[in-house]
Amino acid sequence: MSLSVQALDGVYGRPAVGVRARLEQPVDGRWATIAVAETDAEGSIGDFSAGTLGRGPYRVVFESDPYFSGLGVSAGYPEIGIVFRIRDRPHECRIQVLMTPHSYSMYFGGKA
Repeated sequence: MSLSVQALDGVYGRPAVGVRARLEQPVDGRWATIAVAETDAEGSIGDFSAGTLGRGPYRVVFESDPYFSGLGVSAGYPEIGIVFRIRDRPHECRIQVLMTPHSYSMYFGGKA
C-alpha cells in the first residue's frame, strides 16, 4: 500500500512548499520514524511509504513552524500530527492537510 500526502497553505491558497514531514508507527509504545521527506512544488510527497505499509496505526507529522516562520508568522501549532489507522489494504491512501498559523483541517482517504 502506498501513502501520499499534501500540505496546502490556507492563508495564501497555494501549495505549502518545503514542509518537512515524518511518517511514524508505534514501536514498543513509542512513535518511531519510518520515513522523512519534504513537500515538493505542489505541496506533495508522492509515495511517502515506498509501498510498504500494512494494517495498523500510523502518524504523519507536518513541521509547520519552520514553514510559517519563513513567512514571518508565528504558528500556533509548531507541528501538525495526524494519527490514522489502516484497516484493510487499499491500493493507495492520501492525506491532505490545509494549514494556517492557528488552525488546520485534514482529509484521509483511500482508493482500492
